[in-house]
Amino acid sequence: MEKSSELLNERSVTQYLNDHNHIPYERDLLNEILQAIQKKDMKQLAWFAQFGDRLRSIIFNVYAYRKGLQFGFTNITLDEYGWLVRPSFMDQEELHFGLTENDRYGSKSSITLGRGPNQMWTYGMSVSFGTAGSSSGICVYDPIFRSREEALTHAVGKLKNMISEKVGNSDTTNYNQKIILAILKSIASMEISKAQLSLF
Repeated sequence: MEKSSELLNERSVTQYLNDHNHIPYERDLLNEILQAIQKKDMKQLAWFAQFGDRLRSIIFNVYAYRKGLQFGFTNITLDEYGWLVRPSFMDQEELHFGLTENDRYGSKSSITLGRGPNQMWTYGMSVSFGTAGSSSGICVYDPIFRSREEALTHAVGKLKNMISEKVGNSDTTNYNQKIILAILKSIASMEISKAQLSLF
């Protein structure tokens, strides 16, 4: 606790709080640490101290850990650089939309579904418009759903909206209309299949 007392004391935390511009969750966590210091809550301070040897890493790691708890991830392990080890989602599956028979970069979009140990689901998404696109892997910061179907419905709706906005875009280099229409066709096929299955 000697090392953490040098870091987790009122002077150092207050100075860190005042010397940086913090987003709300960072400020809230720093204030939570300050309250523990003022209450001389050594148990709580020791809990915070296990998340790093710098205030910056403690704040980010505690936030990531608490986000992970929403999916049932409880392990606290830091990597060689002092960051919380990213948990692995269970039952991951990747669904592809677009020119799926083509392995060329940018020919398709994908949705990755997965769940935490507590059966809460989420998704990551890689969106390709041709040359332009975006990607976000599945992680604890993603939205939380009670079932695979809820997560899939939300993800497909989001992908459909993003792709539909680019239909007819005059920048055909970044927004390849062949790829865009193929993705929408894949989505439509999935929606028809789901509707047919719901009849049985």
